[in-house]
Amino acid sequence: MTRYECMQALAARLRDELVVLSLGGSVDEWYNAAPHMRAASLFQQQLGCVTPQAFGLAAGLPHRRIVSLDTDGGMMFNLGILATLANERPENLLVIVWDNACYLSIGGPPTHTASGLVDIAAIGRGAGLEHAYTAESLADFDALCAQGLATAAPFLVVAKVEAVVQPGIRRKHSDGREDKYIFVRHVEATEGIVIMGPSEHN
Repeated sequence: MTRYECMQALAARLRDELVVLSLGGSVDEWYNAAPHMRAASLFQQQLGCVTPQAFGLAAGLPHRRIVSLDTDGGMMFNLGILATLANERPENLLVIVWDNACYLSIGGPPTHTASGLVDIAAIGRGAGLEHAYTAESLADFDALCAQGLATAAPFLVVAKVEAVVQPGIRRKHSDGREDKYIFVRHVEATEGIVIMGPSEHN
């Protein structure tokens, strides 16, 4: 299965959730697979920061479902977040890890999962996560997403996807700074709060 196919399946299930996702080809893929979620998605977060930032949102907005679209390389940068999720038990966080066994955006050098020995879902269970699963088919992935979006506990899905970027898709033309403001204004509008107000003048 491809990451883009998985994204399309996930996007069909999302309505008012907030999404945090990583650098690389997944940015353009999500931009195309989930056009209705563009303003609700925080794009281009650094390796090791995606799921921690999603956890922060989940803690700050406990009434709202948060989705982390992480990568195998990014998760391996900060495995401690799995223990944090097990200890803190946010009830509104779905973590998806795209595991293509390589750093695709920099030419494809292997990640640790390429050996076949490293199992991120098993690491999650070992860290104390009750719900940590691996999906190897699109049907399994879709079913796990449905379960994860309805479960009142941190939920981890490791999706074993091909090491390809969907061809012929539209490139996202905004940069990280613009994306931040689009996302913040979306949260402000949908939550009825002020996060970044006018500057103070002395």
